[in-house]
Amino acid sequence: MDTVHEWLNQLLQWIESLGYFGIIIGLAIEVIPSEIVLGYGGYLVWKGDVNFWGAVVCGVIGALIQQWILYAIGRYGGRPIVDRYGKFLHLKPKHVDKSEQWFQKYGPIIVFTARFVPVMRQVISIPAGMARMNLALFSGLTLLASIPWSILFVWLGKSLGDNWEQIDEKAAPYVRPIILIALAALIVYFVYIFLRKRGKSI
Repeated sequence: MDTVHEWLNQLLQWIESLGYFGIIIGLAIEVIPSEIVLGYGGYLVWKGDVNFWGAVVCGVIGALIQQWILYAIGRYGGRPIVDRYGKFLHLKPKHVDKSEQWFQKYGPIIVFTARFVPVMRQVISIPAGMARMNLALFSGLTLLASIPWSILFVWLGKSLGDNWEQIDEKAAPYVRPIILIALAALIVYFVYIFLRKRGKSI
């Protein structure tokens, strides 16, 4: 455990040394969870090393790059590549299976709503790529979901200051409502689709 903690500290120090660029890279490769990178970005805001909106923008850019990478893996490599090399990206087969089921059941809108569900927010990009989802739509939905997520965790990291490592505990009361809002958006979307189809059939 001490080795893992030391390794994590070294990664965070590396991110700090790169400033804004470090936030982008940290999120793009996501060796450590995005919440930690963004929370640490908020801590850097608190220290005065970066400014708030700069950290948020870099967080959104990094998240978008990461999802483009996963989308490309799904589109050009497919399931065989995921099964063979997914472990290096911390992608478990059961999570990929679940994301495929979600995508087939709910369609492109799940790219937005799944961004607020732990683990699934990364994995959902793979079936989107496999289904050759329109890249502009994929990017737009990913962008819309990444903005509030980045704002929340950078703000929490800034608010916690030296105690930024408590971010998981402090984030819970905020994350739950966000998930409920995302689910509500999914329901509204399906009601809209249902009413539109019904209107065309009349």
